[in-house]
Parts: sequence; structure tokens; C-alpha cells
Amino acid sequence: MSELSTQWDVIVVGAGNAALCAALAASENKKKILVLERAPEAESGGNSRYTAGLMRVAYAGVEDLKRVMPELSAAEIERSDFGTYTEAQFLDDMGRVTEYRCDPDLTELLVKRSLDTVAWMRAKGVRFTAAWGRQAFNIGGRFKFWGGLTVEAVGGGPGLVESLTNIARKNGIEVWCQARALDLIVDDDGVQGIRVKREGKTLELKTNAVVLAAGGFQSDPEQRTRYLGPGWELAKVRGTRFNTGDGIRMALAAGAAATGNWSGCHAVAWERNAPEFGDLAIGDQFQKHSYPWGIYLNAEGKRFVDEGADFRNYTYAKYGRVILQQPGQFAWQIFDAKVKAQLRDEYKIKQVTKRVGNTLEELCQNLEDTNQEAALKEIQAYNLAVRTEIPFNPNLKDGRCTIGLDINKSNWANALDTPPFEAYAVTCGITFSFGGLKINTDAQVISSDGAPIPGLYAAGELVGGIFYFNYPGGTGLTNGSVFGKIAGENAARTAATRAT
Repeated sequence: MSELSTQWDVIVVGAGNAALCAALAASENKKKILVLERAPEAESGGNSRYTAGLMRVAYAGVEDLKRVMPELSAAEIERSDFGTYTEAQFLDDMGRVTEYRCDPDLTELLVKRSLDTVAWMRAKGVRFTAAWGRQAFNIGGRFKFWGGLTVEAVGGGPGLVESLTNIARKNGIEVWCQARALDLIVDDDGVQGIRVKREGKTLELKTNAVVLAAGGFQSDPEQRTRYLGPGWELAKVRGTRFNTGDGIRMALAAGAAATGNWSGCHAVAWERNAPEFGDLAIGDQFQKHSYPWGIYLNAEGKRFVDEGADFRNYTYAKYGRVILQQPGQFAWQIFDAKVKAQLRDEYKIKQVTKRVGNTLEELCQNLEDTNQEAALKEIQAYNLAVRTEIPFNPNLKDGRCTIGLDINKSNWANALDTPPFEAYAVTCGITFSFGGLKINTDAQVISSDGAPIPGLYAAGELVGGIFYFNYPGGTGLTNGSVFGKIAGENAARTAATRAT
């Protein structure tokens, strides 16, 4: 395809998981598909490249999982307790963690299409594996999965992006890197084209349909502060530096309706001294998600959250906000030797702010920027409050709790009594913003007047109305794939209709 071509069937803005799924789906019906990627090729793929590649899907058992992981061997199946994760469970999780504000029609579509969409990706050539290392505990030689999250892309986020990009190019899809979409060209009949800045030159490309899949606004500190509130300019950005809300801005300027949790976002515990934006050499390893096995302390030496309120993948995406609200915008995660084996691999990298002590007194003396005396008293009070008569079981919400504290721990409470003791300093790492564009179940962007904008579709993190306050782990990539596929299919149909 010539770079000088100015007429395209479908143009997709973005080159992450949602965008490439849209391009692949569109290419099944139309041939002149262009993907615009603002980043250079080495950083292409948006936030998808920075993820672990986990994808939440509903499944009735191992036979469903074999649709997306046909390479599962008999031995692997024998040593794995995959359980089930039904559509009803997925829907319940989405409702519960979003406080039942998620759009019911979009959420039902997300859940019901989850398995089929990932199976479609597998048929296209994307390979998946079971998340033994992240979502399963080895109990007596058998891996038991928990939290409804089983599937991950081979090679994690980088592997997913590389695979989708290669598959797209093999299917004749053209991908332009360092090509920043500037504005939609719209008239009374809908979207007619798009203005693009590429290699220092502004181009006007004609097209019959546009799919916006360029991520949220989380990489822009001004928009973070404007929409999320004071202090959010101080958060670290987990992923790409290029997600500054371009797709949202273009659509709103063209009359699109805004919807969703504009003051909310996905934000997690993140290495305190990590760089301002994601580092592809480290990937998602700056995250620190083993807090259910220990306790949090802030700069005042106080616990401030129930570390055992639920499984990690139902609380991690909201606790980053809580950490940002602490004095100094940071906290310590405290563990003892009893749980050392349960700490995730991300605690073993060199780029950690880690303090150790052979006694609790020694540990607390090493916690800089912290009221050390208060911290010691807080740990001692916590230790005395643990209901030790309740058995500890990491595979379920075990009810092993504390009593009598201002903030009790609901599950997995163990006294910190076995040296050596370890502390890890974390701050807030923002992943993506929850507010965005309003779409319908055909992934059409809805105007502020209530009707679809002809020729305009959207998918992925820039869509609003799906996540509020919190997020079930692994749903973001699935959401991008499901609605990316829907957007691409319908954009191609629109292109065919408008071309006649």
C-alpha cells in the first residue's frame, strides 16, 4: 500500500490491543485498513505493551479454556485446578467492584463475548497460556487458580503487542508509527477523514470509518489534575507516555458525548522511586501486589486500609488512590519471613526500595520519612489483634482477621513475628482513566444529542461507562479485545455502505 494513498476504508487510531483487534476485524471485510500509532515502533502498543497480558474470560471448565489454550497438555491439566468462572460470576464481579454503576448492556456484552473473542484472537495466531505464575498457588503439587483469572498472553503484554502487530501486517494492514492523529474531519454526514501529523508534515486522510482506540488521558498531568483532582499530578504513570487523551479530545470536539467515571481511574501500588513513566525494560515489575500477606504503614506509622478485604485482583486497582492520599504520597508494605515464598516475582527485582531488619525495632529504624516509634507500636498492636485460632489459607477468603483495631484486617492476618522482616516503599501508579466516550453495543460513538456519529467507533480505555471506582484484574485487555472486534466489524460494514 502506498504511503501517498489518501483514501482508506477504515482508519484505526492507536496500535494497542483494542486497536489491533479492531484493525484485524475490519480487515475480514475490507482491505484498505490503516493503523495510526503516535509512538515510535520501539514504544508502540500503548498501555497493552506494559501489561502482564492477563485476560479475564468466562469459562465453564477446562474444555472452554482449551479453546484459547489448545496446547495445554494432559499433564498440565492434571496438575491444575482451573475450576470454573461462569458468566454469572463475571457479571457479579463487575457489578460488585463498580458499585453497580457499570453500563449493563456494555457489561453483558463484555462478559458474554469474552471467551469467544479470545478464541478468535487465538484463531488469528495470538498464543495464550495459563497464568500459573501469577494466579495460582501450588498446594501439594497441584496449582489452584483463584480470583477468576486464568489466561495470559504468551510473552505478556510485549508478546501480545508483537504478535498482534505481526498478524496485522501479514493481513495487509498498514501501520504507521510516529503518526499522531490530530483531528477528525466531520460534516453533516459524519466522519469523512482525519488530520495526521507524520514526519513533521500534516496530512489529511480520507476514510469511510474511524475507530478510536488511543487510550485514556492518564499520561497528561494537567488532565489528571483537572479530572481526577488535586494531587494526581504527583502520581507515577505505569504505562506509555503517549496516552494523553488525543482520541477523547478529537471525539468531543466532533460532538461526542462524555460518560463514565471521569474522576476515577485504575491505580495501583507502584515502586516509590520508579521513573515518571513506564520503563519497558522493567515492564509491570514495579507493581507491588502481595500486600494481602502483610500490612501497609503510612508516613505517620499508621495502617490505613484493610489489606485483606478481598483477593488482590479485586482491590489492587483502587488502592493506588488510597496510597496517593497518604502523607508524602507513599507507604510501606511490611512482611515477615513466613510469607517470603508467597511474594510475587516483582519483589525480587533490583529496582526496589527495600528495608530489612532482624527485629521489628531494627526494621522500623530503617523506615525513612516515617514516624518510626509510631510504626513499631502499630505493628505490635496489630500482632496482638490477630485471631490465630482461625487457620490461614491463601486460596480462599479465610476469615483469619484482627479484632479491636481502628482498621481491622478481614482475611489472611498473620502476626509479623518471624525474622527477617522486610519493608517495600510504594507510591501510586496510575494505569488508565475511567472516564471517556459514550458508545452503544455496536461500538458506535454517541453524540451529545443522543444519536450515533456516522462513521465513528471507539474501543478500549477511552470508552467510558464500563469501570467505576475499581476494576476486576485482567478485564482491561478483554474489554479492549471485545469492543475492538465489534468496532472493527461495524466500521468495515459502514465503510462498505458509505462507499456505494
